[in-house]
Amino acid sequence: MRGPKAARVNGIEIAYEEAGDGPLVVLVMGTGSPGRVWHAHQQPALVKAGYRVVTFDNRGIAPSSECADGFTHDDMVADTAALIEHLGGGPALVAGTSLGARITQELALARPDVVKAAAMIATYGRNTPLQQAISAGERALYDKKITLPPDYEAAITAHLNLSPHTLDDDRTAKDWLDVIGFSPQTVTAGVRAQLGLHDREADRLSAYRSISRPSLVIGFADDRTLPPKLAREVAEAIPGARYEVVEKAGHFGYLEQPAEVNRLLLDFFASHR
Repeated sequence: MRGPKAARVNGIEIAYEEAGDGPLVVLVMGTGSPGRVWHAHQQPALVKAGYRVVTFDNRGIAPSSECADGFTHDDMVADTAALIEHLGGGPALVAGTSLGARITQELALARPDVVKAAAMIATYGRNTPLQQAISAGERALYDKKITLPPDYEAAITAHLNLSPHTLDDDRTAKDWLDVIGFSPQTVTAGVRAQLGLHDREADRLSAYRSISRPSLVIGFADDRTLPPKLAREVAEAIPGARYEVVEKAGHFGYLEQPAEVNRLLLDFFASHR
């Protein structure tokens, strides 16, 4: 395991960590979350399978540059491309979840030269009224300096991001509520800038017909935040994309059903390493 590092790329600082040796894998996290979330399950499995795995904090997430004045998806795509070039060993196998998946598919479209193959988890190619309403509410809470009671915030987070199969078991639900409560997502000015992206997202499905890199799209059957139909739309738009659904998994499916998510990633990456 190598320690935390920082790279000056695309005019900003990107904090990253790398582990293992072998073909380069870059993992892109979603809105408001640091790259270390991948360390719970996906990073160790990939390192064990013989990959050099890099996780990083997107702009907006300290200690990477917060860029609180705002930025675009194109900025985040350029950050990821520049980081891959900085790391050497590319083109990279790239996987992302949620916003990170959107960045990954846009990267495969804009910079196929730095992408060997792309895996998009809990992804989307267009916004929905429900997504827009939730995002607007999150921005309003920050802008109006409203802080939800911690227990209520944990309950809402669990309801939006975990499968009913997980929450049906009282003990398991209590464990998840404790985990979420102990590690709450703090909305900083940088995270607020990430949330601002969701208000400007265009329908990109037609553009994805031009993605040429091998692609895997994973949907989560019980995802309330980004329902699996949205992931399927992305898979149907990308020529030759493989589509898989993970059962008994919500938006945090990579944490709820890590063995199945890891199996799919390892199988896909093994075909393109």
